[in-house]
Amino acid sequence: MKAEDIREWEDTEIVARLAELKEELFRLKFRTGTMQLENPRLIRSVRRDIARLKTILRERELAEQRN
Repeated sequence: MKAEDIREWEDTEIVARLAELKEELFRLKFRTGTMQLENPRLIRSVRRDIARLKTILRERELAEQRN
């Protein structure tokens, strides 16, 4: 997921995707605890995608405050 692509999305799409990724992160952490996770790097990838989405939402929020 690239930041350039995310910036083209509407806020509602970003919020929906953020909720999906948080749920996925929860499931991945649960599977890690039960030793059923095949690729531990998936957690890092999902966490970074969540951070990317939150950053873009915050950028938009700050841009609105300036105007």
